[in-house]
Amino acid sequence: MTVKPTSWIGASVERLEDKPLVTGRGRFAGDVSFPHQLHMRMVRSSYAHGRLKAIDVTEARAVPGVVAVWTADDIADLPPIDFREGPNEKLAPFRQSVLAKDVVRYAGEPVAAVFATDPYVAEDAAELVTMDVDELDAVIDASLPASEFAAGLTTEPTICRQGYGDIAAAFKGAAAIVEMDLSVGRHSGVPLETRGAIGRYDAARDVLELHGAAKVPHKNRESLARMFGRSTAGVHLYEGHVGGGFGVRGEIYPEDVLVLVAAMRLGRPVKWLEDRREHMIAANHSRQQRHCIRAAVDAEGRLIGIDDDFFHDQGAYIRTHGTRVADTACGILPGPYRLPHYRVNAHFRLTNKTPAATYRSPGRYETNFVRERLMDAIARKLGLSRIEVRRRNLISPDEMPYERPLVALGDEVVLDSGDYEGLLNKALERCQWDRLEREVAERRKAGEYVGLGLAMYVEKSGLGPTDGARVNVHTNGEVEVITGGASVGQGFETVIAQVCAETLGVDYKRVRVIHGRTDRIEYGIGAHATRATVMTANATAVAAGKVRVKALDMAAQLLQTDAGQLTIVNGSVMRTDGAGASIDLGDLAHHLRPVSPTRGERDPGLAAEGWFTTAHMTYPYGVQIALVRIDPSTGGVDIEKMLIAFDVGRSINPMLVRGQLVGGFVQGLGGALFEEFQYDERGQPLSVTFADYLMPTAHEVPEVDILVTEDAPSSCNPLGIKGAGEGGVAAVGAVIASAVDDALGGKGLITQIPITPQAVKAMIDGQRK
Repeated sequence: MTVKPTSWIGASVERLEDKPLVTGRGRFAGDVSFPHQLHMRMVRSSYAHGRLKAIDVTEARAVPGVVAVWTADDIADLPPIDFREGPNEKLAPFRQSVLAKDVVRYAGEPVAAVFATDPYVAEDAAELVTMDVDELDAVIDASLPASEFAAGLTTEPTICRQGYGDIAAAFKGAAAIVEMDLSVGRHSGVPLETRGAIGRYDAARDVLELHGAAKVPHKNRESLARMFGRSTAGVHLYEGHVGGGFGVRGEIYPEDVLVLVAAMRLGRPVKWLEDRREHMIAANHSRQQRHCIRAAVDAEGRLIGIDDDFFHDQGAYIRTHGTRVADTACGILPGPYRLPHYRVNAHFRLTNKTPAATYRSPGRYETNFVRERLMDAIARKLGLSRIEVRRRNLISPDEMPYERPLVALGDEVVLDSGDYEGLLNKALERCQWDRLEREVAERRKAGEYVGLGLAMYVEKSGLGPTDGARVNVHTNGEVEVITGGASVGQGFETVIAQVCAETLGVDYKRVRVIHGRTDRIEYGIGAHATRATVMTANATAVAAGKVRVKALDMAAQLLQTDAGQLTIVNGSVMRTDGAGASIDLGDLAHHLRPVSPTRGERDPGLAAEGWFTTAHMTYPYGVQIALVRIDPSTGGVDIEKMLIAFDVGRSINPMLVRGQLVGGFVQGLGGALFEEFQYDERGQPLSVTFADYLMPTAHEVPEVDILVTEDAPSSCNPLGIKGAGEGGVAAVGAVIASAVDDALGGKGLITQIPITPQAVKAMIDGQRK
């Protein structure tokens, strides 16, 4: 009888990381403390734009318990915060300094830092710091003509351009042209845990430590070491539990730099925790864009060309991401459709608002809304159904891999695999679209405002180029996987353990996954761009595969049999037919100790490193369908049905994939109907509490039907996997807009998100008049 090992890939096993979280033993930034630590409190500008003439810290410094109060003059030797991917001479003048000097450019900008023995003392002292500011006019609208940023510099640092073909010829030969002016509101990730940073300097080892790190610890270590003129060996970052990341957490902010510098200069650990109001005005915003877009189509509704000029509202400075969001929007806008000619100009504009950067599905949430609104408009213009116009333009499976002369995240866009029409058919069947259309028609006759929405999209995942992992079997049989990945709540430990367990032949619960520790592994890309499963899992599979080969080789010697006749089941090496003796992996690790005589010429230890390199990203894809009802008396939108169909190539843990898709949907729903950072004409933020910044609650979230398919495994990696971390959020704005517009008569009235009840009520009242 052939012995079959347990299959862990594809199993919805329970998460490994949950026990400390559900038993109150999690270790978040607020839980990290060191003896004799100081507490930091920021003094922030109350002006959106102004000349900073003077700062008076005299009273604050006199408060008992205050150790120091810093302004820009106290840290004049520190450069501005650089870009994650390294220096960029063109964009360098627009970087943010750690503390403002001479000019403040957004309400919430740090201008001073107070260090005290008690957090409440620090907060009280911060209130005593005063500043003399000559207020200047605030730039609020990114689509207005560019103005002066500083001497010789404008508020348009660059224009991101991409495209191919002959766009002029495309429009000249078009049977129809559709033009739209579409806007996406400013919102961002609002994690349960706000930012926190604890700096500690170990003078005995000359090592600078940052605790509370997230997302990209290794990249941030490189940036901080460069900023301080230190070797990366002298800077280490430590990730604890993270109460939500979403692209917002884990970047280098002024506060991260300050706690480290203060730890060195003041000789004591320094802790800073952000309150919710600070998070609303200081952590990265995202999303805000205005697209002036037009499409050229033939008489059958097939796309000939798309021409898009859009304005990206970056806020006051260019932070660590550089122009990444705008660049990604340019490269990903065509989506799943054939597009012979394309041109896009992204006007990258600075305004007097909180700086912007990435938020879950950056550049795609925005462009999915824009492109799918355009597809609905084309269908309306030519008298086609929304489904048919999409069918006629979808890239087919036999065209894969599908190369486009575009770039996203610095990577050439090559759609690796996909059956877009096949997934559309499955989604339509799953939700019984034809029946829903009939029911909607009957309900409209009865006077209800109900509508169906549809959106198709291509996601991106698995940003390379390289990631590594080390797998080590201990003498007790436990397996340790050391990665340069990061966990922001997505189930990272569980997925990596499943891949290791499957490859090596052990129980996944015997695998311990190490992440977010720059002192344990030299290289890592972290958790961003939906890359962890694709990159780190494949690297883990390579490392575990090497350990497996070494274990079988050692076991063959000890069991006096051919390695080809052996397998590993539940941590034991045995013959494939189950006959004869067996030996545990822990015993093999014992035999491979440096002092073991049975080791022979083999390298010591039952361990190996594995590296995985990819040429391109992977491209999962999805279809979202929504049924909504509008209350005409209030304009409120109720989502009655929601379907997300998503192809991940190969699912490591289907339960986690579903969780990612549902969680992403809720965040996307916020941007579609509720969340928006608003400002007045002076640049004062109006959304600084949850009373003003509305978020979806359990009451507004419908039951979400999830259809996960594995029809198109990726050709870019041996496991065939694609990421799912951003698939749920990516098209929610698009599908809700489509459904609400359909409920209002399908006239193209919905041109911006979030869709507020006030706006919907005004549209209904206008139609009635």
